[in-house]
Amino acid sequence: MEKSYTAAPDRYVAASDRYTKMEYRRCGRSGIKLPAVSLGLWHNFGSVDRYENYSAIALEAFDAGVTHFDLANNYGPVPGSAESNFGRILRETGLGTHRDEMIISTKAGYLMWDGPYGEWGSRKYLTASLDQSLKRMGLEYVDIFYSHRPDPETPLEETMGALSDAVRQGKALYVGISNYDDEQTRAAVEILRRNGTPCLIHQPKYSMFVRAAEQGLLETLEREGVGLIAYSPLAQGMLTDRYLHGIPEDSRAAKPTGFLQQNELTPERLRQIAALNAIAAERGQTLAEMALAWLLKDSRVTSVLVGASSVGQLRANLRALHAPDFTTAELDRVEEILR
Repeated sequence: MEKSYTAAPDRYVAASDRYTKMEYRRCGRSGIKLPAVSLGLWHNFGSVDRYENYSAIALEAFDAGVTHFDLANNYGPVPGSAESNFGRILRETGLGTHRDEMIISTKAGYLMWDGPYGEWGSRKYLTASLDQSLKRMGLEYVDIFYSHRPDPETPLEETMGALSDAVRQGKALYVGISNYDDEQTRAAVEILRRNGTPCLIHQPKYSMFVRAAEQGLLETLEREGVGLIAYSPLAQGMLTDRYLHGIPEDSRAAKPTGFLQQNELTPERLRQIAALNAIAAERGQTLAEMALAWLLKDSRVTSVLVGASSVGQLRANLRALHAPDFTTAELDRVEEILR
C-alpha cells in the first residue's frame, strides 16, 4: 500500500485514507479537480521562517488530502524564498516522490527584481520569472502558471501570449489569472481561448468582507467554464477570533507594515466580527471555520486558499469541510450584519 511521510518519519498515512478526508471540486469545465481547501505559501514559508515548522505544515496538508500548493515568484520574505523552501521540502521529505499527485501553481506579476523587466506582464518578465521559479523549486513544470495582476501598459495579447507559450513549451500544464476584474477577465479568457490554451482558473481576493467577485465576476467565470479559487478568505485574519477583544500587540494589525492595517479594524468592523462570531458559535464552529464554509457554499467556488502558521492552525481550517449547511435564516442574518 502506498504511503506518504507526515512531519515525523515514523508516521505514515495510506493514500487510500488520504483522499477520503478531502472534498474535491471540478475546476470549471476542465479535467482538473482541486481540493476544496488548498494551501497557500504566501506567508510562513519564507527565509525568516523555521524549516521544521513549515515542512510539517506542508506534509500535514498533503496527508489530509490537500493536493494543491499555491505559490508565487515573490512569496517570502525574501522574494523567491517560499519557492526555494518548497523545493527543499519536495527534495528532503519524500514529498517530491508524489509529484504526480499534486497541483503546484506559481505566478508572476509583482516586483521581483530591479530594472524595467522585473515586474508586470511583459513576455520578457513572465518567461524569465517562470524559468527562475522552476529552478528554485527543482521542477520541470508547474501545473498552473498565473498572470498575478493585469498590466495597464502591456497589451493583454502579449501577456496572455506568454502564458500560452509556457504551456506550448511544456513549462506549465494550465494557465490562470489573478486580480483581474470582470471586464479584464472576459477579455483575457477570450484571448486564451483563441490561443488554444483555455483559462483554467481565476484567483481573486474574496471573503465575507471583500465581495467584489460578486459584481459580475462569478457569473462570467461560470459562463466561461473557469474555476475560482479565493485568496485571503479570512480577510487577513479579521475573520478569526484574533480581534474579538481588540487588537493584540503581536497581531498583524498591530504591526506598522503589512497587508492588514489597524485603521481597517474600525468600530463597525469589530462589531461585525463579534456578531458573525456569535452565529458561528451557534453553529458549533469558530469564526474562521464559518467564513471558509460561507465561501464554499457556492458551487462556483472551486477552492479556498488558506495559510497556516502551525499544523494546529491548518487542522482548524480543514474543519470547515465538515460544516453543517447554512439555513436560510443564518444566511439572512449574515447579510444583515455585512450590509
